[in-house]
Amino acid sequence: TLSMLEMREDVLHKKANDEVQNAKRFTASGNRKAALQCLKKKKLYETNAEQVANNQLRVHDQIMLLEGATATTQTVEAMRAGANAMRQLQRKTNIDDVDRVMDDINETTDNMRQIQEALGQPLGPSAEFDDDELDKELQEMEAKELEEKLMDVDPTPAPVPANPAKDQPMPAVPSTRPVAPARQNIDAELADLEAELLVGG
Repeated sequence: TLSMLEMREDVLHKKANDEVQNAKRFTASGNRKAALQCLKKKKLYETNAEQVANNQLRVHDQIMLLEGATATTQTVEAMRAGANAMRQLQRKTNIDDVDRVMDDINETTDNMRQIQEALGQPLGPSAEFDDDELDKELQEMEAKELEEKLMDVDPTPAPVPANPAKDQPMPAVPSTRPVAPARQNIDAELADLEAELLVGG
């Protein structure tokens, strides 16, 4: 329907433009009456085209309303299906069952905690040991060991020479004068040049 109305509107606008061209041609030829008839036809085509455009808007409105109603219906159906599914799940599980399961879990957890605490308690002769006495004995052992280490240290300081620089021997003075690296390079180059001259002679 919309495509048909759009085609109809295009045809009417084309006819209106054709009548404008005809009116100009008749005006140029001096036929004023025929030019007025062309302008009247143009007005009729424009009025008809405007009606067709209004019909297009009405159709657009109807389509939008229909799409909106369809979307609303689908949304309600989806919500109804979800509510039915939730109702069925609630029939399978009620609050009393949930409370019973939670009570069982809490009871099992408490039993496991008591078992772990019982397993962690010392058994046999070790259960009679006093931790405070053992800690005191350990501190006494550490203090005694520290005292023995301090007694082993020799308090006498090592002898210091009266003149350390005088007792140490002086380094030997080299007998030959060192040659600078740059001078060594120059001597090597001169030796090479002399060898080349001898070969050439």
